Amino acid sequence: LGKETARSGVRVNCVTPAAVRTPIFEQMTQQHIDFMLSKIPMGRFGGVDEIAAMVAWLSSEECSFSTGAVFDLSGGRAVY
Repeated sequence: LGKETARSGVRVNCVTPAAVRTPIFEQMTQQHIDFMLSKIPMGRFGGVDEIAAMVAWLSSEECSFSTGAVFDLSGGRAVY
């Protein structure tokens, strides 16, 4: 989509967050939470505010030359 809409000025980017602490965590066992944390190199969950900040930046003029990109917010979980 990013390539198809680039010339018209429409930017298409994607944010791929890993686990983000939300109220659903209250329904999880501590064992499950600990397992999920063990897979994140930064050793913590992301925050909703961190995801929102990335989306705000992607929507801003500061990011006006980006399209067709995938932005990983996984605390290093998806290290290539």
